[in-house]
Amino acid sequence: MVSSPHEALHRIFQEDPALFVRAVKSIGITFDAPVSAGPLPTDLTGNRPLERRVDTLLRLDTEDGAGFLLAVESQSAPDPKKPASWAYYASYLHAKYRLPPVLLVVCADRRTAAWASQHVDIGPPQWPSLTVRPLVLGPDSLPVIRSSEEAARDIPLTVLSAALRRRDPDAGAILKALGTALKDLSADDEKTASKFAVYMEQGLGATPAANLWRQIMAADLSFFQSETAQNLRAEGREKGRSEGRQEGREEGRVAGRAEDILLLLRNRGIQVSEDERACILSCGDLEVLGAWFTRAITAASAAELFVDAEGEPES
Repeated sequence: MVSSPHEALHRIFQEDPALFVRAVKSIGITFDAPVSAGPLPTDLTGNRPLERRVDTLLRLDTEDGAGFLLAVESQSAPDPKKPASWAYYASYLHAKYRLPPVLLVVCADRRTAAWASQHVDIGPPQWPSLTVRPLVLGPDSLPVIRSSEEAARDIPLTVLSAALRRRDPDAGAILKALGTALKDLSADDEKTASKFAVYMEQGLGATPAANLWRQIMAADLSFFQSETAQNLRAEGREKGRSEGRQEGREEGRVAGRAEDILLLLRNRGIQVSEDERACILSCGDLEVLGAWFTRAITAASAAELFVDAEGEPES
């Protein structure tokens, strides 16, 4: 199963395609800022039964009329099979779209980033026919953003920086700056603030930085409707109520989790029918709602929430 940190590290480029230009500038690579951008199908499967999918695929068009394809791969560990897949991606994309492809590999640990940065020659040593040269963003690629003012100027870049440095001592400073920037943003754009807060939550994974993010968000959760916020509100209710009101607390947690699912789907642009909305809101099982929330992070449609791991509709 695809992990939440994996999803966050490439999906944020879908949210803000121009982030690619700003991010790789930090490692000395300059691209013209795109004037338009749009997602393309990520399925790169050919006629053979072997399925190949890139994590995120975007077409970026620049002001001078040129354009290129950006294939983003979120890589969590070295994989000796990957360079061959990346070579396939680049060749396939160039042949299909007749546009120059750029492969961006995003890694949240230094060992993987160092591995991915190696150029791989494909062919005999006397004359390699193809060289795979991915652009790599790792923990040392982006600046440490310590002030809320700087974070507010580029929230997507701050989220990416914190996600890549989630295991570093610097992560705390970035998260504190981001938390303040998001709370200020929520006064004008609650939906955007909540959306990037969710990206940040996903991008931290199961690291100590995730616990710090919970503490930062606990200071003011009025705009933050993610799973972390819901859990923190539930914890507060647990401490503040007697055992005799357990049923009321449980109902509140169920209702909050259902609202979190709908908010996450809305922020991801997923359409929800009236029947699907009613199904989510009427569910009284926290375990089922938790499974639906997890699926909502990556689901392509609301209907996928109600299908089990074997692809069968849940009873």
